[in-house]
Amino acid sequence: MAVAPLADTIARKLDELCGQYAHLQRQLEDPDVLADHHKVRELSIKRAALEPVAEGYRRYRAMLDEIAELRAAVASGDDAELAELAREELPELEARADAEIERVKAALVQSDDRRVGSVILEIRAGTGGDEAGLWARDLLAMYEKYASGKGWKWETLDLTEDDSVGGVRHAVVNVRGDGVWAELAFEAGVHSVKRVPATETQGRIHTSTATVAVLPEPEAVEVDIDWANDVEEHITTAQGPGGQNVNKVATAVHLIHKPTGVEVRMQETKSQAQNREKARRLLTARVYEIERARAEAERSAERRGQIGTGQRSEKVRVYRYQDGIVADQRLTQKFQKSAVLDRGELGPIIEALLEQETARRLASL
Repeated sequence: MAVAPLADTIARKLDELCGQYAHLQRQLEDPDVLADHHKVRELSIKRAALEPVAEGYRRYRAMLDEIAELRAAVASGDDAELAELAREELPELEARADAEIERVKAALVQSDDRRVGSVILEIRAGTGGDEAGLWARDLLAMYEKYASGKGWKWETLDLTEDDSVGGVRHAVVNVRGDGVWAELAFEAGVHSVKRVPATETQGRIHTSTATVAVLPEPEAVEVDIDWANDVEEHITTAQGPGGQNVNKVATAVHLIHKPTGVEVRMQETKSQAQNREKARRLLTARVYEIERARAEAERSAERRGQIGTGQRSEKVRVYRYQDGIVADQRLTQKFQKSAVLDRGELGPIIEALLEQETARRLASL
């Protein structure tokens, strides 16, 4: 058995990523960098994303060197006993090398996604009236539990609650941590629930929806926004659910990005400066997402098919209370509702989707 040859394009990409990994290692040993906790966190996430690729490729190349030595021992014929030992060891080592490079290639196709360590998660109540707001609240709680279990940082940027029934009409959250985009990107789309609402007196099952958008939060250098000329800013008083002013001080920030038409309103805090900072972050993420989607569409419409485009018209998952199951539209297996929704155990669904997407990307290499 011979080790399968590695395509030149893949080898070049692996060499490039190994160089990036070494550069990140050096940066994280720089005293000036170590003094900046935010920079350390950002670089550490990028290094963690590249580590399986770089370290796996290093092991693979070490195996290739060992295989070459064993083959040389077999071919030389100078030492019959050594040649026989080498001949016995070769098949197992070659199989290990093949398995190692397959793991490296799987990590390779995920590495770009895993380097994004911050996302903006948006949840909006969809069809279903008050029940849709309660459903949006349940989804928000599910994601918060999952984020907590992963050790990710959770920051609420904006929250519009429905005071009448305790639901959520709209929520915007920043989630930061290792692998956050690679995993949560699969959540974009329409989430549908089939259950008997708390407000239902006849015991009938209703279908309600909520939409989820997941936007990678880019580094500032990735999006060039001319805040002075391209963004229109309005300062107003915060508005309550019924349109009434909830305070008399003008602290709410409304931004309009004129080139794209993207609008952002932020009134979560009583500080105008904090609302402006959060609004700018959200606006940047939305503009970045528009550019990213446009680039992906030009590069390959097919590649976006598996995990969805992030457009809110795509139904990705149904939660069926009567059957106690969760059915993801992209997978054949079903999942336990109580584990997924009540305990936030999204891991099995995300792992299955990651495995599916990884196999598809590997096939296109």
